[in-house]
Amino acid sequence: MTPQAFVALVTCFHDDETINYEATRAQVRRQVEAGNNIMCAGTNGDFTALTFEEKVRLTKEVVDEVGGRVKVIVNAGMPATFETLKLAREFDRIGVDGIAVITPFFIACTQDGLIRHFSTVADAVETPVYLYDIPARTHNHIEPETARRLAGHGNIAGIKDSGGAKETLEAYLQVARDVAGFEVYSGPDHLVLWALQNGAAGCISGLGNTMPHVLADILKAYSRGDLAEAEKQQATFAAFRTELYALGFAPAMVKRALYLQDASVGASRQPALLPDREQDLLIGEILKRYNLC
Repeated sequence: MTPQAFVALVTCFHDDETINYEATRAQVRRQVEAGNNIMCAGTNGDFTALTFEEKVRLTKEVVDEVGGRVKVIVNAGMPATFETLKLAREFDRIGVDGIAVITPFFIACTQDGLIRHFSTVADAVETPVYLYDIPARTHNHIEPETARRLAGHGNIAGIKDSGGAKETLEAYLQVARDVAGFEVYSGPDHLVLWALQNGAAGCISGLGNTMPHVLADILKAYSRGDLAEAEKQQATFAAFRTELYALGFAPAMVKRALYLQDASVGASRQPALLPDREQDLLIGEILKRYNLC
């Protein structure tokens, strides 16, 4: 199977903090043109700041704009299984290629609780469900053995690993090697190529919002067997990541870097990062070094 790149798409906002759906559609077109698939309502899409109704409309708008040209995954995960289930059913009706379910946040979960949570959602929809592990943000972690148990569910298709630890990613990849049909998508942008070389089905990238063609070129070069080009593009991607993320919280830096490329994306809803002239100048210098503005 050809590995796939998904971009965890930003959600664009007007100055009054309402969603700018037209600007968001423009970002969809930009990613489709580069050859990337879309994940919406994820961490980089400010999903925790969106209402239930907004997530449903956002997904409809993204699916409509994509028009079947690439795949769309949407995140339904919320702290309680109840709301996660309601969202997943809405996304199932809209028609997406996958429903990601981030681990519950704020609520401390046992591994058995996580199994119940994910299984309940996967039981209720026809769309394939993807586990989404990002313990630094949710403080709940899907242990590799839990992923193995969930991989046996007929409607759990894989996992997005955003933990950043090679050891955990390798353990998930071992599950994929052992369980047919279970896919692993790498979240950390510095591990895209490494993950592909070790059997990942692809990646789901936040940084791809700002470097869509570099991300796509990593996957394209790898797929055609041009390892030297894949390594070159990965090195560029990783170096940009290191410089940008040194300035602050990763999703906020991605959104701000993209804003400096295209002001129509807007800021994020409060209490997210406010514009900072000094920080913007530093981001602008990085963008110039990578010929992004």
